[in-house]
Amino acid sequence: MPFGEIVCGSPGSGKSTYCYGKHQLFSALGRPVSIVNLDPANDSVPYPCAIDISSLITIQDVMNEHRLGPNGGLLYCMEYLDANYDWLEDRLKELGGDAYVLFDIPGQVELSTNHESLKRIVEKLTKSGFRVCKLNLTLYLLKNELRQLAAVHLCDAHYVTDASKYISVLLLSLRAMLHLELPHVNVLSKIDLIKQYGDLGTNITT
Repeated sequence: MPFGEIVCGSPGSGKSTYCYGKHQLFSALGRPVSIVNLDPANDSVPYPCAIDISSLITIQDVMNEHRLGPNGGLLYCMEYLDANYDWLEDRLKELGGDAYVLFDIPGQVELSTNHESLKRIVEKLTKSGFRVCKLNLTLYLLKNELRQLAAVHLCDAHYVTDASKYISVLLLSLRAMLHLELPHVNVLSKIDLIKQYGDLGTNITT
């Protein structure tokens, strides 16, 4: 039975870089790993892509045909994927049951905080056999945390440099956790760049 991660976060937070790093790590360990690109606006992924949503739909075609902007186009693409989930399910089955699957989703925060399409896709993944743990099954998660589909929320480290930014990203992460109803791990990305901000005035050391 497959398991893996839903990799979410704001645009530019490093989702694709994270997926590539995870692919390198698993490859070095000799473990099977597959990356699914669900971002139709990301046409230059740095990692080997096992499944690419652009094979189903592209944001440029959507924008041209329906006269939508980038944000509306992304929402349309995810709704289209939700309505055509069989396409994704068939390709996931081809990966086999032992692969660790990373789902690289678009950076538009509405998708992971309040829009229903991604949430429905996650629920369909559960029905397809992916190991998913709902938030209220805390004890089960503690016993089986390495065998669950989890959400990894990347947050740019510069948010810790200002109190108001930090509170805003905490609320964003909390909203994503409540909306997706998955085991949720928050990760500060680009931590190597935080030294340029100097003394943070907090207990976080650089």
